[in-house]
Amino acid sequence: MKKEIAKITKKREISGVVVSNKMTGTVRVQIEEIYSHKEYSKVMRRQKTFFAHTNEPLEIGDKVTIRESKPFSKNVNWVVVSKQ
Repeated sequence: MKKEIAKITKKREISGVVVSNKMTGTVRVQIEEIYSHKEYSKVMRRQKTFFAHTNEPLEIGDKVTIRESKPFSKNVNWVVVSKQ
């Protein structure tokens, strides 16, 4: 009797704001992370931009949640999950 092994993968989900929607089927989403610097004990902000695939029309300034996915192209490795 063989045991079935369920492969469960947890993909990252992050929230951000749509910065650009000029591409067809792709949006740029910028996330902002607030963290405390270990040495200086100063609150700092870190921003990063991701390219995400979408089929629905999104406007600049929309808050969205994106999830890791298979690569759609060279830069697009995320997909828009929901609009908040």
